[in-house]
Amino acid sequence: MAHAASEDEPTPFVRDVLMPGGPGHVPRIAPAACRFRLRIAASGVHRWGVFAAEDIPARRRVIEYTGQRIGLREAWRRRLRPQLYLFRCSARRLIDGGIGGSGAEFINHGCSPNLVARFDHRRVFLSSLRAIAAGEELLLDYQVRGDIEPIPCACGAPACRGYLNAPG
Repeated sequence: MAHAASEDEPTPFVRDVLMPGGPGHVPRIAPAACRFRLRIAASGVHRWGVFAAEDIPARRRVIEYTGQRIGLREAWRRRLRPQLYLFRCSARRLIDGGIGGSGAEFINHGCSPNLVARFDHRRVFLSSLRAIAAGEELLLDYQVRGDIEPIPCACGAPACRGYLNAPG
């Protein structure tokens, strides 16, 4: 006899799509997506962060941003998630690092970033803008755009804009 789902059990959509990165999630780095040794640890910027575990020279691919490829409609549906790991690849396609991510989804925003996104066909690589010392947190300017409320920034950079996006 099949087990009937109880009212307390989440639906597959809630369990698989809305809950990734939730309280029980243990962040990890996928070694196959990295060109350098990286580690995840608590961040002073926000929750978890990705840190260099060795020196990284300037202008090198550091990690590929991987995850489930989705369209705008699905991205809108997933906006209910408390933590979003969406990376826009084109006007209509995104990568959801919360599902099948390489660990790059835990790289925080910084107004003075040490990484930049580079696109190679359908893939996204995060490359070093300058030399990064072992122990330094990896930061990427999220370049948040669109007609949304200002999102406060906590990067702590001397030239911090104060927001991930430009206040309207």
